[in-house]
Order: sequence, then structure tokens, then C-alpha cells
Amino acid sequence: MYDAILAESVTITGHGGDAIEAYAARPMRPGPAGGVVVIHHMPGYDAPTKEIARNFAVHGYNAVVPNLYFREAPGASPDDAAATARAAGGVPDDRLVGDVAGAVAYLKGLTSSNGKVATIGYCSGGRQSFLAAVSLPLDAAVDCYGAFVVGTPPAGMPLKVGPIVDKTPQLSCPLLGLFGADDQHPSPEQVAELEKALQEAGKTYEFHSYEGAGHAFFSVNRPAYRPEAAMDGWQKIFDFFGKYLA
Repeated sequence: MYDAILAESVTITGHGGDAIEAYAARPMRPGPAGGVVVIHHMPGYDAPTKEIARNFAVHGYNAVVPNLYFREAPGASPDDAAATARAAGGVPDDRLVGDVAGAVAYLKGLTSSNGKVATIGYCSGGRQSFLAAVSLPLDAAVDCYGAFVVGTPPAGMPLKVGPIVDKTPQLSCPLLGLFGADDQHPSPEQVAELEKALQEAGKTYEFHSYEGAGHAFFSVNRPAYRPEAAMDGWQKIFDFFGKYLA
């Protein structure tokens, strides 16, 4: 089988009809293939997030990463754009949903699409993946240690977001949650609260918590990286997408 991927910068239509930057990666074969919207973490639209998109393409999925900070800082470095976005309180929830909807439309518009799309997000993107899944019709969603699905940011944190656990009854698809047992945002107690809400709403979900792992344990370029947890987490992700995006 021909083994190659195409990865490139593209323009997609986001919230309010805005043209925003995105990074797309897809396998160079006819398909059909499921699609994955990769929602970047608070540090922004950076090289590690683009590598995640390429990894999905290597595994046979079409992937796209919308640059959620494009409006605040077009052309800026990821660090500068993230600082600008943090100073503004983060990405408004309605704008996030609109940008993800645009990314979903982009993926479904590819000739190799099988019509199924999931979201995955890390850190703030984990919360946003959950937000997208309770706001849009999706086929699957993955929340990697998403902070403030339950609870609110502590004093001094610049993010202006609130809890969205009350939206659990609107969840449109199966949810995979991957968490660090040593994390505080979300804490194990907050993860348990979300799990209770999913159970009460009768939703399909799968949660895994890793001992000895804290926040950002997937991040290979940070001290928080935990190889064993990350490797097992990636296997859980591919098993999950294999079930719901095939």
C-alpha cells in the first residue's frame, strides 16, 4: 500500500464566516477515512500540535487543527499568540463552537471523507472538545485532561470560562476521557463529578486515569511527559476512533 501523507496550511471558514488559518494532514490514498478535529492546548497552534495531526494522518485519518488564536494574532509565533489570547481571557465558547463546526465541514468536504468526524483536545482543548460534543453533532470526542468542564479557574488565572458539566445531557456522541491521577485541573474529584453526570444522563463514555501522571502527560517536550501513560493513552485513542470513525 502506498504510504505517504500530505500536510499543509489551509484556510477554513470559522465562526461568523471568518476565514481562519488551519493545519491539515491526510493520508495520500483514496479513502474513505474518518476525520479528526485536533483542538490545540492553551500554548497554542504550535509544532507539537501539528505533529499530532500528522500522527493521525499516518494512522489513516484526515485531520485538521484550527488556529483558535488567529484573530487575536495573525502571523504571530505560537507563544506570542497564546499570550495575547490569555490576556483576552481565552477563546469565547461560542466562537470555539463555530470554528470547530467549520473544521468539521472542511473534513466532511474532502473527497476521501467517510462522513464521520471526531474531536480531540488537550488541556483547555479538552474542555473545548467536550464543549464541541455537547454543541454539535459528532461521531466521537476525546477529552485529554480538559480543565474546567467541572469547576472554575482559580483566582489569578486569566481564563474567563465557566463549568459546562450541566450541558452533559446534550452530549451527541461517545466520549473518551484520559486523565492524570495527580492533576489538579481537572482533579480526580472533578473527573468523578463529570463521570457521575455522564452516568445520570445515560451517555456512552470511557474514562481512564493514570497513576503518577499529572497535567499534560502527553506533551513530549515538557517535564510533565509520562511515556507509559502517553503510550497507553494513544492506544486507547486509536482503539476508540477505530470503533466509532470506521
